[in-house]
Amino acid sequence: MKAFIFPNLNKANSKEYVVKACSILAKHGCKILLSDDYCDVFGNSVFASYSQQEECFSECDVVVAVGGDGTILKCAQMCSKYNKPIVGINCGRLGFMASLEHSQINDLEKLVSGEYTLSKRMLLSCIITNHSNQKSEYLALNDIVISKTDNCKIADFEVSRNGHIISSLRADGIIFSTPTGASAYSMSAGGPIIEPEMDCIEFTQICPHSLFARTIIFDTDSVLTAKCYTGGAYMTNVTVDGNMIYKMSQEDIVTILKSDKYVEIIDINGDSFFESVNKKLMQPIKDNSNPW
Repeated sequence: MKAFIFPNLNKANSKEYVVKACSILAKHGCKILLSDDYCDVFGNSVFASYSQQEECFSECDVVVAVGGDGTILKCAQMCSKYNKPIVGINCGRLGFMASLEHSQINDLEKLVSGEYTLSKRMLLSCIITNHSNQKSEYLALNDIVISKTDNCKIADFEVSRNGHIISSLRADGIIFSTPTGASAYSMSAGGPIIEPEMDCIEFTQICPHSLFARTIIFDTDSVLTAKCYTGGAYMTNVTVDGNMIYKMSQEDIVTILKSDKYVEIIDINGDSFFESVNKKLMQPIKDNSNPW
């Protein structure tokens, strides 16, 4: 087995966890790959082969993301391109998508022995069409967010499904999320948690100026389009998986649909998603609950 270690060295103690992960995997006969960007960082302290990042994605059997959820999101598109599964080691704060906490790093040996399951996650395709009919496309594992800028007081959004308008609303923004992303920004905006292996598209409004705004769940045959009207020269931000990728004007259209690509998340200890819901989302409620 060849494992590509994909680290986020901005996380506390992540370098230490990378060295330990490499040691555990090498001990069990796994070949370690690292991007040559980290050759000067790790050098001979790990038993690894250094190559260009895209070559590592191409050659590996599995990607080990050492960081937080953002680290997994960052490498998800390349993993979908090369059909490589991801296992996450959390050394961030929430680490909702990670299979292992850094304290469980010794369980990486199960990766080599095949003691794990795969969770297949759908992706969203985000197609932006500008006023000149030029198109650009992006992939999202979590969500696509269209939101007003700081200098814009409020924005009017129009959302259509398969050519029919289903929502005209005034709000700070709108979120289109996958089931994986339902536990992220969408949940914070009032949307429901969805089992991550389901196939559906979740539409949630951010601070809508309405008493009746509710999250809508669409099937994966839906093609959703969004327009935004801000008045004057104001523009809105289009963000994909937390990265601002486009300034949207009133003439632009954003189309959202299920991608034919997907990402596989490795679950080493079983039911990682529901354990995360229980321990990382429900625990603050439990800790403050009435003992009676």
